[in-house]
Amino acid sequence: MTSSILDHHLISERYFFPRYAPIADPVLVDVGGAILACHAQHPHAGAPTLLHFHGNGEVVADYLPDFADALVALGLNVFFAEYRGYGGSTGKPALASMLDDVEAVFQAVGAPEEQIVVYGRSVGSLYAIELASRHAGLRGLVIESGIADPLERVSLRVTAEELGVTNEILEAAARERLDHQKKLAAFPGPMLVLHARHDHLVSVAHAERLSSWAQGPSELRIFENGDHNSILAFNGAEILEGVRTFAL
Repeated sequence: MTSSILDHHLISERYFFPRYAPIADPVLVDVGGAILACHAQHPHAGAPTLLHFHGNGEVVADYLPDFADALVALGLNVFFAEYRGYGGSTGKPALASMLDDVEAVFQAVGAPEEQIVVYGRSVGSLYAIELASRHAGLRGLVIESGIADPLERVSLRVTAEELGVTNEILEAAARERLDHQKKLAAFPGPMLVLHARHDHLVSVAHAERLSSWAQGPSELRIFENGDHNSILAFNGAEILEGVRTFAL
């Protein structure tokens, strides 16, 4: 695995917002260079598993117990993935390396791909979409407040000049590792896209682009209430019902 400019320390320091928040009885996933402290519940034999990648500035602990228990109550098994340097995980965030971490996380779930629904919220959409591009047989892909163009977000915090490269080199790295249109073209399964219309951090136009790139059935649900960080608080019941009908 070759090093990517996307793992530059300035991107890691300015784009990611990790915090220490260990959880009880974590599922430890070795990704080579770091140990991820994830969470799993598998109470329903033979039921689908929702694999969740949380947003930036969040940790798995933020979703325990309420959201995890609500998903389990729907009849789903759950696996909440943690990132390098977040929660109780070791290591430091690194954008490209974390894309490759999704394979070890997938293996740790321990379910066949046709029984796994991948859910990516905000920056977690990068990792959910990466996994979907690698495993075409996944049961489904849910994107909440997702990002269509990750370079657009990274460029708000760091410039190519600061990274010591040209814009062309940075754009080439993004095309190689962060082309969501190309990745979604490799996933023929169903997709559910959730977004707040008045999201002030990630425009609803991102959701519209992501939905338009779907190769399989795609449902775009735009919520009138809530913002980027309050979409679940304002629309939790509707989101859970949407996930239930999508995943089961």
